[in-house]
Amino acid sequence: MEETNRIDYGNEPFIANITSVSCENPFYRRVLWTGEHLQVAVMSIPVSGEIGLEQHPDNDQFIRIESGCGEVFMGGSAQNLNIQKRVNNHFAVMVPAGVWHNIRNIGNTPLKVYTVYAPPHHPKGTVHETKSVSESEEN
Repeated sequence: MEETNRIDYGNEPFIANITSVSCENPFYRRVLWTGEHLQVAVMSIPVSGEIGLEQHPDNDQFIRIESGCGEVFMGGSAQNLNIQKRVNNHFAVMVPAGVWHNIRNIGNTPLKVYTVYAPPHHPKGTVHETKSVSESEEN
């Protein structure tokens, strides 16, 4: 991953093969680029793992599946996830601010995605090796 051996390329022009960067990422979450108005992160969700049920009250989110198979759940509350869809590397998911959502890996390989938050959601340069590290830093 030669072009992405820095932590965060934000606020500088940056060009990358996002499929390669996403598929080669070994971390649960790695913030790749943080600008003033948006942020790009790559994620690797292990087999039988999930992003985790969440909602971002102030952020719209775009999620692109680059490799693997997953199932998306979305809805107006954590108890009413009335939108469900199986997804693979032909899918993108748009999550408006305030919508509860989760993506679960239902395949037999890590689910590789990149996500765009607008405005930025995580601190610049965030790297979470695992989901449990992510959860411990958020609490």
